[in-house]
Amino acid sequence: MEESRITAEGQTTLPEAVRDALSLEAGDRVRYVIDGKHVVILKVGPLSELAGAVEYDGPPATLDEMEDGIAAGASPAEIRHDRAFRPMCTD
Repeated sequence: MEESRITAEGQTTLPEAVRDALSLEAGDRVRYVIDGKHVVILKVGPLSELAGAVEYDGPPATLDEMEDGIAAGASPAEIRHDRAFRPMCTD
């Protein structure tokens, strides 16, 4: 278990073990997810790192299809059920 002290300005230094676990370097950004009395720290990365996260074998969705799906709150599989949408992981 790691811990650090909060300064009068509300700042802290992330312990080396935490920085190593998240592969953090100087200048990197982190996001804090608050869940009740627990906080999860996530490394913020560029959207380009998500490229290839979901395997899709088919033509791209049209803007109208995307807007309809957003309005309906549908998942990509529901929007494009006629196309081969295959998530890479199914956790």
